[in-house]
Amino acid sequence: MSTLALQNQQYRLAARPVGMPKPSDWHVTIESVPDIADGEIVIRTLYLSLDPAMRGWMNEGKSYIRPVAIGEVMRAIGIGRVIASKSPQYTVGDTVCGSLGVQSIWVGAADDKAAGFYKVDPAIAPLPKYLNALGMPGMTAYFGLLEVGQPKAGETVVVSGAAGAVGQTVGQVAKHKGCRVVGIAGGREKCDFVVNELGFDACIDYKNASVKDGLKQHCPNGIDVYFDNVGGDILDTVLTQINLKARIVICGAISQYNNTTPVKGPANYLSLLVNRARMEGIVVFDYADRYQIGAAEIAKWIQEGSFKSREDIVFGLEKFPEALLMLFEGKNFGKLVLQVAQE
Repeated sequence: MSTLALQNQQYRLAARPVGMPKPSDWHVTIESVPDIADGEIVIRTLYLSLDPAMRGWMNEGKSYIRPVAIGEVMRAIGIGRVIASKSPQYTVGDTVCGSLGVQSIWVGAADDKAAGFYKVDPAIAPLPKYLNALGMPGMTAYFGLLEVGQPKAGETVVVSGAAGAVGQTVGQVAKHKGCRVVGIAGGREKCDFVVNELGFDACIDYKNASVKDGLKQHCPNGIDVYFDNVGGDILDTVLTQINLKARIVICGAISQYNNTTPVKGPANYLSLLVNRARMEGIVVFDYADRYQIGAAEIAKWIQEGSFKSREDIVFGLEKFPEALLMLFEGKNFGKLVLQVAQE
């Protein structure tokens, strides 16, 4: 098919944000979609994953992945449908997941390593779940907990951001592995969801209660594994309650991402020394060759009805700037997904 009649709306990074991203940090462009050459495909974006990591990708400086360049389409993992193909790898109608970017249409080589496309099956699970429990957040939780946290049956696992994309999976994986699980989340509604729907043993509402008191109440035998998604004061508080040989998994620090001052490190880090504990970071890309293992186990639990995931879906590509801010304002409930087009 000719794609010349198609228009591609794109969000490009116009400036490196200082503090919270603002509308002027984005430049919206609309381009015609060119006809494709041999080996290329055209994908219509259906859903985009909005993740806290995106804030770090906007910053200049060394990290686990290169920063998004000024003028470049904003990086984002997404799911789309192939609408034109000159590649034997994909046919029109295939549903794929990969780095689509914040745009309505992706065009390029089917084997683009940076995009990392792979097919997904809409018959197995609703598509947004491939951006949640069966996608990057789920694999972050699965491998971060099991490989870095190394929980043992009977141990106490605490996870912050418990109602978020990574946190909800961490807690459920830990329960499946026989652990006691205590979540930390903001607001009674989120805490009730974590306990009543996801099966956590308890949840501490950091917005309306003392985290320190909650940890003492719900972790009477101390903390063996802490999966940290927020950093800051909550990390400091948890460090006062850890056990001998505890494992601290550093996944994210959403409380620090929009700081205009230097990131606050853990004041109580000497607790690691006293307790001979370990603190280690998790970057999900390190486990890319084993994603299918984690996804297969989580998919099995979903099909058995013993695993749940919740997505918070915002419709419309034009909502991207304000939807992204929901992550840092605590307004999303579950995995934040931007729906770009109807399936």
